[in-house]
Amino acid sequence: MEAEAQPLVASRRGMGTMASIEEQYRAATEKSAQLAKRAERVMPGGDTRTTTNYKPYPLTIKRGEGPFLWDVDGNRYIDLLGNYTSLVHGNAYPPIVEAATKAVRDGSSWPARSEAQVELATLLCERVESVERIRFCNSGTEAGMLAAHVARRLTGRKLILMARYGYHGSYDDLEVGLAGTDGERTMLADFGEATAFEALLSERGAEIAAVFLEPVLGSAGVVEPAAGFLERVAEATRRAGAMFVVDEVITLRLAEGGGQQIFEVKPDLTMFGKIIGGGFPVGAIGGSEDVMSAFDPRNRGSIFHSGTFNGNPVTCAAGAVSIRELTQARIDKMAKQAERLAAELARAARQVELPFSVRQCGSLMNVFFLKEPPPATIAREDARAIANFHLAALNQGLFLAPRGMIALSTVMTDEVLSEICERAAKAMSDVAQAGE
Repeated sequence: MEAEAQPLVASRRGMGTMASIEEQYRAATEKSAQLAKRAERVMPGGDTRTTTNYKPYPLTIKRGEGPFLWDVDGNRYIDLLGNYTSLVHGNAYPPIVEAATKAVRDGSSWPARSEAQVELATLLCERVESVERIRFCNSGTEAGMLAAHVARRLTGRKLILMARYGYHGSYDDLEVGLAGTDGERTMLADFGEATAFEALLSERGAEIAAVFLEPVLGSAGVVEPAAGFLERVAEATRRAGAMFVVDEVITLRLAEGGGQQIFEVKPDLTMFGKIIGGGFPVGAIGGSEDVMSAFDPRNRGSIFHSGTFNGNPVTCAAGAVSIRELTQARIDKMAKQAERLAAELARAARQVELPFSVRQCGSLMNVFFLKEPPPATIAREDARAIANFHLAALNQGLFLAPRGMIALSTVMTDEVLSEICERAAKAMSDVAQAGE
């Protein structure tokens, strides 16, 4: 196993700047290129997930273990993304593998509750102060749809208010935030601008069913809220008689009680996903007993909500391990490692005279090839530089998001972190030599 602890393609590492960044990538990933062509014949664009697409073609990953991934060409990568924050304990985490394997052997699903379902629900209710009852589904997108449905049902209103460039899943009324323009049933205001939210809630409050917010804006660049922003919006939401929904799909990893614990806000509904499934498809919403009683089938006129795989025993068994083992000590260690990585990336950029900035919150971060981080947005003034860095990082065995997002995991050792810093510095040098 020791041999696998080193990058497997020496030719790529030794090509230096003699070849372009893209040429190095193509030379080292021929099998991924071949599979990309095959995939394009059966899937639009060759994939089934927009965020994983990038030029000249995305990698095909064969397996993952701990903080590492291997592609079909045998190249090893240090995983700096964890499937977009889902794998907080890294790849194939042994306790999760053990729990999921046992669950599969006992039967992967049935039309009844399981002990694992009760355990996971109990852990989440104990962990997040605002949550007394849980309802499971199968993705963060479903959680957003369900939260919107509950809010509309309980308030009798239709409109949703959310942050511009926020993201709460691929549901029409919530996905419009990424485009930055209002939708047919969705209004937007700038993240961090409490006055803008308060004004809309004052003017249109009688039409607004819910306000959706992430404690930290993820897709728009890991943007933390301004002081008092979440509290002011929550208060204005309640004055308007609307429901305040906090999306913890990503931010639950920031503290045992999630982002709402850090920023001291108590929502009416909380969205969950990603890490609560231990690497398996999952979603959930939670809230007070009073709010969540709307689902209780024993109550007349309750909300009908079903799903063949809701709360399935495999997901719940894996998720219970993921949540139990995400302790505050581990959360704090990841945050310290992220601080070190952010500082080392900035130092490496200075050495090769690249404009650079980074936003870091706990174990989450986003890099920019700009002197200052931009406002919350998905538009990139540094689009060419970040694309070059993404490919250069892959050439150096580092796997991060094409937009520069990084999410650390509990299995990241300080030794591996040192390796990341060395490889990132080489990638920075390649970007600098590539020029604009």
